[in-house]
Amino acid sequence: MKFLIRGLLAITLLGAGALQAAEVHVLKFATLAPQGSTWMKAFEAWGKDLATRSQGRLSVKFYPGGVSGDEPDMLRKIRFGQLQGAALTGHGIGEIYAPVRILEAPFLFRDHAETDYVRAAIQPAIDAGFRKNQFELLAWMEVGNIHFFSTKPLANLEELNRRRIWQWQGDRFIGAFFDANGWSPVSLPITEVYTALSTGLLDTVVATPLASIALQWSGKTPYMSTVPMATGIGAVLVSNKFYASLPPDLQGLLKSSSVQLGKRLATDTRRDDQKALAVLARTTKPMQGWEDADLTALRSMSLKTVEVLTVKNYLSRDLNQQVEAALASYRSGKK
Repeated sequence: MKFLIRGLLAITLLGAGALQAAEVHVLKFATLAPQGSTWMKAFEAWGKDLATRSQGRLSVKFYPGGVSGDEPDMLRKIRFGQLQGAALTGHGIGEIYAPVRILEAPFLFRDHAETDYVRAAIQPAIDAGFRKNQFELLAWMEVGNIHFFSTKPLANLEELNRRRIWQWQGDRFIGAFFDANGWSPVSLPITEVYTALSTGLLDTVVATPLASIALQWSGKTPYMSTVPMATGIGAVLVSNKFYASLPPDLQGLLKSSSVQLGKRLATDTRRDDQKALAVLARTTKPMQGWEDADLTALRSMSLKTVEVLTVKNYLSRDLNQQVEAALASYRSGKK
């Protein structure tokens, strides 16, 4: 009887140990990307890969299409523990580690090659910046090239002082760009832009071609600038608290799988950006005069914004200088 009791006890303890070893970790993850979009397809494939490779120990529960609110709402829920991660655009990123938004400075880069080179050069600083602010960066991504869309032709940026242009509510970066150039934006959450365009509260927005189509803004804005203003940044992040709660093997799996996620998101976003431009070419008219824009003058407008935000400590002079140095190095090597 004693041997039997000991045997049963040992089996019970082994079973408990196995259950503990197989503890399931659920990553509750939010994004503005709608169901069926390019981003969501990539995220869902990533989630399946994590579940398969972890044998069910790490799974992802997605909250797409803004069901968890705008990006500031997502961040608030992450800090309260209701969510553990999110895919964010520059607006949300700026609420965590604002200096990295130097990569969104208007008219800074000429092409994707410059963007990729400079971002890779400052990647250690980006990782450290997020980590210092209680987030772990899993994957870097883009939202696409940002253009002006309007209900009326816009020959140049000076005309914006007579327009009702949208500013994403709470976005200090784009707000500073508008303020520095004397424009008076209308501040609204992204969820209210379509209605505002329909009622005339807005007549101009900044968006990527893909977002303009997905959010149905393009139907209200028949004119589009031919020269991109900037490339919108994005990031896949989880809270440090969640990341630290994972055993080492799952931390490694989450990191390694996210590298492939970032590559897929970058490739797919750039491809779909071009496809969206082709679609918009049939439904929108190009704003005349942009091809002849003085890029030096546009860059000067951008630098004015960067300086304002640096003085206010939203941007970092040290990181700004690293970006300028990397960009100069790339252009020098290219020559």
